Amino acid sequence: VLAQRLCPPQGAEPSEELRLGLVELLSLLLQRCGASVAPYLGDIARVLQATLLDHYAEVRRESCRCAAACARAMPEHFHMQSESLIKPLMQTISHQHYRVRVDVIQATGAVIQFGNGKSVDDVLSHLAQRLFDEIPKVRHAVTTVIGEWLLHLRDRYSYFHKLIPLLLGSFTDEIPENTKLAWTYWEKIGLQWEKENEEDLKDKMDFSVSPSHYPKGETRPGLGCRELVSRNLSKILPGLCHDLTDWVGSTRIKASQLLYTLLLHAEDHITQHMELLLRTLYQACSDEETEVVKNSVKAAELIGTFVSPKVSLKLISPAFEQTPRASCVMVLAAVIRGSPKETLQPHVTQLGSTLAQAGVCQRSGEVFYMEQLLYCVQALIEVCQEDCREISLQLMKVLVTIMAIPSSEDLKEKVEKTMSSLAEVQQLESFHCLYKQHMTELLQWVSVSCEGWSCYSPEVLQFEVITTHSGPVIGEALDDFILVLKTGLQPNKDPQMRLKLFTVLSQLLQKASETINSQGLFPSYLETVIKDILAPNLQWHAGRTAAAIRATAVLCLWALIHCEMLSPKEILKVKDELMPQVIASMDEDSKITRLMACRIVDVFLKVCGRQFDADKFKNTYTEVLKRLDDASCDVRLAAAHTLANWFKCLKDSDVKSSMGGHVEFLYQELLVHLDDPDENLQKAVLEVLKEGSTLYPDLLVREIEGAVHKHQTPDYCNQLLHHIQSAKESA
Repeated sequence: VLAQRLCPPQGAEPSEELRLGLVELLSLLLQRCGASVAPYLGDIARVLQATLLDHYAEVRRESCRCAAACARAMPEHFHMQSESLIKPLMQTISHQHYRVRVDVIQATGAVIQFGNGKSVDDVLSHLAQRLFDEIPKVRHAVTTVIGEWLLHLRDRYSYFHKLIPLLLGSFTDEIPENTKLAWTYWEKIGLQWEKENEEDLKDKMDFSVSPSHYPKGETRPGLGCRELVSRNLSKILPGLCHDLTDWVGSTRIKASQLLYTLLLHAEDHITQHMELLLRTLYQACSDEETEVVKNSVKAAELIGTFVSPKVSLKLISPAFEQTPRASCVMVLAAVIRGSPKETLQPHVTQLGSTLAQAGVCQRSGEVFYMEQLLYCVQALIEVCQEDCREISLQLMKVLVTIMAIPSSEDLKEKVEKTMSSLAEVQQLESFHCLYKQHMTELLQWVSVSCEGWSCYSPEVLQFEVITTHSGPVIGEALDDFILVLKTGLQPNKDPQMRLKLFTVLSQLLQKASETINSQGLFPSYLETVIKDILAPNLQWHAGRTAAAIRATAVLCLWALIHCEMLSPKEILKVKDELMPQVIASMDEDSKITRLMACRIVDVFLKVCGRQFDADKFKNTYTEVLKRLDDASCDVRLAAAHTLANWFKCLKDSDVKSSMGGHVEFLYQELLVHLDDPDENLQKAVLEVLKEGSTLYPDLLVREIEGAVHKHQTPDYCNQLLHHIQSAKESA
């Protein structure tokens, strides 16, 4: 009767309540009669095949409970019909109501456990999908079913490699209750397997020793659990590694979590799967999902913990001999972090040499790649501690290279902290002591190819870091430093590269006492710096880069004068070589160059102006006078100050008598500038004329009287006349 009312094509009961009532009646029959219903198993199966796909959710739920009751009621007969229920159950397992999904999963567990175990293959993919279900109760049901199968399924040994990943996948469930359930089942499964295979495990049970080095915060699984994973790992890993490259992000995350759990159980059995693992981890560590990367790095740390560095480093090395990716460096850093100090110590030199290779540390300017390289160095320092003394120079080369790339201040701070850590493990006071320890080798390392440097050479940036970041230590290595500058700053070298080197020199000269002159030795190199480095680069050449080089060279010269390293005695030695070029620099496009050039000429006049001949006096004032019409107020004021010193020098010079015509012209031009819109310049010019009035006072008076009616500011002219009159009376 039930079959006629519920099974197509005859049965088409339109009422949902009646269909539900009929299925409940079937459940009651199974509960009351049990195995006595066995002759009608075919009819029951046909009914359930139909009702499991009913449109009414409650009918489906009751059908699931009915299927489970049927399986338990007559297990010796049920296996003949169990396969017919798998298809409708799997069609219902993704139902929109979570309660239906829970009941389907529970029914599937009973149908397979008491029916035909071969159906496991048909349902595994569906159950695996339910581990991603957003409802915790659904995931709880899957964990329970898998746990029961692993404990009680008759043919469970054939399916260990398929079921274990599903149960271990629940270890990382976000709901603690589900995680605890999975662990509880897993411990029971491990203990049961131990008892069933006691003879095989006897030696391991009696003589096994806990590893001295184990991941922090992790509890070591039982022997049975570890053995189960180790013996099935070769069957699990290929599929898992494939899932780690799946196009669905959630699948990759789940696979990465499971990989860590498996490796934690497998321990030293990982060794035989290293090639596959490394290939997978290289790819997973470059995943766009941060969770995948995080779990993959943790898995790589377990390789360091359980696999001998002799094996792991041998397999990782080929990746660095080709073109290493950031993910390869990330894996190496994780392996180092996970390794015990004692086992890693014999390989420290090899690791330092590998990281310091140009093909590794200079492979890329990407910030992400350099960050991974930095983490690798940090891992070495953290694990090996004082053993890093052997590779201190190699690690410094890597850190200098990382700091040399244009990047954020945050990365540079991290590099500096890492240098401090490296100094600390060697019992040095600061990273400056590291530079002191290796300065000669570092400068020789970057200068080997300085003959062929261009603006794209990484050595230029490395040289900048070594010289500017080493503080006072560079003052102890001036021989090598000056040699590099002399070689790299020849006029025939790449202009952009010369500009970079001049910028470095300029930075150092601004704090000379704390850098290149920290030992007071720099003055002995001044002649080389000026004649072989500055003077050749002050020569005029076309182009913006050439102009920028001249500007930087002028700044360097001013820095030498300003910090008083270029003494009057030194100025006398170099004036003939530098003066024409500095005067020419007053006509540059750069305001700062014109300003510095005016100030340098001013200093030269003070030191040696009285020794100038007539031509030098003429050339000097001609160019300085032009600067009174400069667009920059600062340059105009500097030019006025320089002209005042020019008059002072001429007054005491032997060529004064032959300069009358030039002085007259200068008076005329200066009087014009008394009407400048800038009041500060007016006052400065007035002071210049007062200084110049001592040369030819009568001539100046005639010029003033001839021009006073033209001036908008006659007050300044009157002040000047009054000054000349007072000077005469005093005389």
